[in-house]
Amino acid sequence: MRDFSADGDVPTTAGTSDSSLPLAGLRVLDFSRVLAGPFMTMLLGDLGADVVKVEQPRSGDDTRAWGPPFVGPEGAEESTYFLSVNRNKRSVEIDLKDPADRPLVEDLVRWADVLVENFRPGVLARLGMDDAWLEQTNRRLVRLSISGFGGDGPERDRVGYDQILQAEGGVMSMTGEPGGPPMRSGVPIADLAAGLFGTVGVLAALLERHRSGLGQRVSTSLLAGQIGMHVYQGTRYLIGGEVPGRSGRFHPTVAPYGTFEAADGPIVIGVGNDAIWRRFAVVIGLEPTDERFTTNDERCENRPALHALVEAVLLTEPVAAWLQRFTEAGVPAGAVKSLDEVYASAQVRSQGLVWRLEHPIAGTVEVPGNPVRFSRATGSARRPPPLLGEHNEEVRRAVSEDGRGEG
Repeated sequence: MRDFSADGDVPTTAGTSDSSLPLAGLRVLDFSRVLAGPFMTMLLGDLGADVVKVEQPRSGDDTRAWGPPFVGPEGAEESTYFLSVNRNKRSVEIDLKDPADRPLVEDLVRWADVLVENFRPGVLARLGMDDAWLEQTNRRLVRLSISGFGGDGPERDRVGYDQILQAEGGVMSMTGEPGGPPMRSGVPIADLAAGLFGTVGVLAALLERHRSGLGQRVSTSLLAGQIGMHVYQGTRYLIGGEVPGRSGRFHPTVAPYGTFEAADGPIVIGVGNDAIWRRFAVVIGLEPTDERFTTNDERCENRPALHALVEAVLLTEPVAAWLQRFTEAGVPAGAVKSLDEVYASAQVRSQGLVWRLEHPIAGTVEVPGNPVRFSRATGSARRPPPLLGEHNEEVRRAVSEDGRGEG
């Protein structure tokens, strides 16, 4: 097996890879399904990796059935959920429990640089692919395991979906209006955080492999990802002894920082330091040296009075007028946009954050782009999300011919 991390020319996947992409030549075997794992492997694929997605015959990834909305002709619809996290992959149907498929699985394990799975702890071992077997089969293989609650500990066997871990990880307890019920995030942050932390772990393990010549197992969980995102809220409790509650529209430790009402809708203001406060106060006609508000501590202590003054002024003008004034004064502020407004934004389009794909069933579709850019290369949409088993013969033929699985 070639050394992806070695110096010199890096091999690419013929016809599907751009050798200028940062991860060109990296081979990823994707056993994962639903969101955390597929999101992570899509990120690798966007950056040039050749990702082979292994799916259960006939049914495929669970999210192929998650909808509406679906797109495409009746009887051949594709789930927009599945389309969101599975571009730049090849799909092959393999029954991991079927002995007849075992030789192909072994060839793919030898072919891969990275294996990603999000089975419940112990499932991969029961399928005959424990750490010892994987190390014996491919000593350079980096394995990522994503679980709900972690690979060991008293709750390792619990099944974890995104909202369950938003709840169990404490995030829902801090989300929502004060005195109201706990709320989930509008995006699946438990899955996404696990996928992002998993990406960091895999890339670090690949770098370490360059020194040691050996792969290793990397693990994370939806629970770990939520803890990792607590940041100042975590130290607020662990060090400061305060249990954060729901702060609703406003930042719990900075003021004024949050969502206020203008004449025609909500506007978000972020007064992050005392210098910004002085500029902000001038714009809205308050006295910057008012002793109740000169420092952040004082502004937080007198938050109700401050918010009443701020909102009374903001209600006199529309959002667009305030945004212009705040921008000119160097005061951070923003409108609360719906997704149709976000994707119509000239700034979003200018940053390449919307990618266009040609899908064999759905036709021309647009999807959220990869958020990372490079000076000499950037991610690309080389493949649309695959149809179930679309690359069965391609992958099997390639592995049979040379054991590398290139296509």
